Amino acid sequence: MNSPSVLTFEGVSYRYPDGSRGLEGCSLSLRQGSRTVVLGPNGAGKTTFFLHCNGLIRPSAGRVLMGGVPLDYGRAALCQLRSRVGLVFQNPDAQLFSASVREDVSFGPVNLGLDRSTVKARVEEALEAVGMAAFADKPVHNLSYGQKKRVCIAGVLAMRPSVMILDEPTAGLDVRMQQDLLAVLERLHAEGMTIVMATHDMDLAYAWAEEVCILDQGALATQCPVEAFPDQAELLERLGFGIPHVARLHRQLAARGVLMGSDVPRDFEGLSRLLEEMSAF
Repeated sequence: MNSPSVLTFEGVSYRYPDGSRGLEGCSLSLRQGSRTVVLGPNGAGKTTFFLHCNGLIRPSAGRVLMGGVPLDYGRAALCQLRSRVGLVFQNPDAQLFSASVREDVSFGPVNLGLDRSTVKARVEEALEAVGMAAFADKPVHNLSYGQKKRVCIAGVLAMRPSVMILDEPTAGLDVRMQQDLLAVLERLHAEGMTIVMATHDMDLAYAWAEEVCILDQGALATQCPVEAFPDQAELLERLGFGIPHVARLHRQLAARGVLMGSDVPRDFEGLSRLLEEMSAF
């Protein structure tokens, strides 16, 4: 938990042109190399927070820092920022606009001014990383929803970012597609990438994240290591979420004396192993 902050928000507020609130005095830090989940009800400010992370919008008040340095909103600085902080939108159709997969993934590197051979190498590497190399020349409109999400991630990877931000990445995916996508994210994190994800899936958040940020009404309600996530039951209930199912079941088993003095497992596989170990005694 002592790694340096990669992105820091200091009292950031934002109002949209129609006057509606996006963020309100939001202050938080994202640790370098971490897996962080951002939670909050609809309208809490999650998407607005993400748009600030790579300079798509700028604060009405407060400031955003990367590596301790305030963001520069000049054109050249923003181009560099967006090569370091990649954003994957919830709806892939909002991000894909080229005719073919290869063209779409190459868009970012081309706009960085890279030479043709470098662009080609980056595109092939990114498509391979998300399991879409065989689809490089396919029309984007012929892809499934899950395949489109992978291409969006490949487009971000081709920029070689150090931070990847994903807005509801598993929404609309079946279980197998979710598992495949999470495996890709796991590999990227193992290689040192900072990954930030918004989700409404409490079980996914608890199983996947290292740290949890909960937004409410445009501000940070709490930030904690994932191990302390079940202790936020009152806040989560108030926001309409509830605690992860595995944590709830663990509490019920502990209350009945089935489990005693054990840490809360992060997923049902861990709970199953714990019960097997207990039954062996």
